[in-house]
Amino acid sequence: MNTKITTLNKLPVNETGFIYDIQCSENVKRRLLDLGIVKNTCIKTILKSPSNGLKAFSIRGSLIAIRDEDSSSIKIYIK
Repeated sequence: MNTKITTLNKLPVNETGFIYDIQCSENVKRRLLDLGIVKNTCIKTILKSPSNGLKAFSIRGSLIAIRDEDSSSIKIYIK
């Protein structure tokens, strides 16, 4: 199987990835975990803000917005 590891902020719109690791401060990490962003969870980029500072993601049936500075600390893999 050929997989690519990148960060969530680089995932293009309408593409799907899987959470691999979260590397940020404990406060931010706790909030992300509470939102369901845990290892091996499927996540899809739905919308990108015009200012490029925010993206909306579909995860576990919910739509959540994450700032690029936070999504850059979330490692994902693409199958």
